[in-house]
Amino acid sequence: MPQKLAVYPGTFDPVTNGHLDIVHRGLRLFDRLIVAIVTNGSKHPLFTVDERLDMLRHALKGVPNVEVDSFDGLLVDYVSQQGADAILRGLRAVSDFEYEFQMALMNRKLNKNIQTVFLMTGLRWIFISSSIIKEAACFGGDTTGLVPEYVHDRLKEKYGRSTAC
Repeated sequence: MPQKLAVYPGTFDPVTNGHLDIVHRGLRLFDRLIVAIVTNGSKHPLFTVDERLDMLRHALKGVPNVEVDSFDGLLVDYVSQQGADAILRGLRAVSDFEYEFQMALMNRKLNKNIQTVFLMTGLRWIFISSSIIKEAACFGGDTTGLVPEYVHDRLKEKYGRSTAC
């Protein structure tokens, strides 16, 4: 029987415990996951692609059946090239749903063989996003328990050298 493979795309700038919650819960639905950093987005990331790959690899070390990668171009093309037939996405709020719904419909239009699966973010993580984490860290807020320890340390290093947020 073929393995069920999904791609969990995002900028992961930085990876949060909410992202990791989606990964662990996604592994209950899929045999394998590829956590893939989107490199061609319109966002202006704090961390380079290599730094984000490093943080994801540290955060997911020892988690079986998970691969970390990056890509640019159309998500459905990447998903197809990887031999996956599903996209995994997390939702925190209704505002997330509107955007994600539009993206899922567009992806379905581009490749009808690829399904999008949504998981609601665990209640414990519903209020966090990478943007909120970066803002808190920038102004000296404590992100302990919201991101993996390795990511927490990278945020402190990054903002410790910065003179402005």
